[in-house]
Amino acid sequence: MLDTIGRKLLRTAHATGEMLALLLETLYFFKDAPRNWPTIARQISSVGLGTLPIAALMALFIGMVLALQTGAELAMYGSQEAIGAIVGLSMVKELGPVMTSLLVAGRVGSAMAAEVGAMEVYEEIDALKTLEINPVRFLAMPRLIACLVGVPMLVIFTIGIGIAGGGLVSSVNPVINVPFSVYYDNMVRALGYQDILKGLLKATVFGGIIAQVGCYVGFRTSGGARGIGESTTRAVVVAFLMIFVANYFLTRFML
Repeated sequence: MLDTIGRKLLRTAHATGEMLALLLETLYFFKDAPRNWPTIARQISSVGLGTLPIAALMALFIGMVLALQTGAELAMYGSQEAIGAIVGLSMVKELGPVMTSLLVAGRVGSAMAAEVGAMEVYEEIDALKTLEINPVRFLAMPRLIACLVGVPMLVIFTIGIGIAGGGLVSSVNPVINVPFSVYYDNMVRALGYQDILKGLLKATVFGGIIAQVGCYVGFRTSGGARGIGESTTRAVVVAFLMIFVANYFLTRFML
């Protein structure tokens, strides 16, 4: 049993080292970003616009459920007017960045792993090398920049939708019965610029994790169609775990 645990720890350490090396190589090629702008813009569109409808629906219901559950409890003590501050802070600091990033990891991260993995399996990456095109510059760099830009933009949008959903429930639900103007004023008083910056910092880090995991798993894909399917699943699971771990340490650091 100890031998099995030891081998797994060694494989995890080896994969972590390879992922860091890929990150450094990808950051090195940021200098070539201006002449790869069309590819980067296409990737940003995939991350942002492609995820927008699902993210809006998710954020709307998260805000509504948060307001419904919290508002009903607060109403028992006559302090339901604080619902605006609670929903606003929750959406900006935790739910907006984390839930949106999980959604992007499931939708975009898996697609990155599948696309890059298919290119690896069908030797298209070898063909790029033959043409003296660096696959990290051609595939990983645009995707990393797209996630670093696209995920925070998406988070800003989902935070707004979630807050609006919470305000809607707070104003129409007879148990909570908080006018939208009161809800909005309390939220504005509670939120500071630092809270917004912390939420966007989390979104940027999570976006980087999604791109790095998707590309790394894609580059390490083997075994034909079955291997591509396994890589897709692995990219989502690893990205989810890394987002949860990073969220804890970022929250601890920013307290």
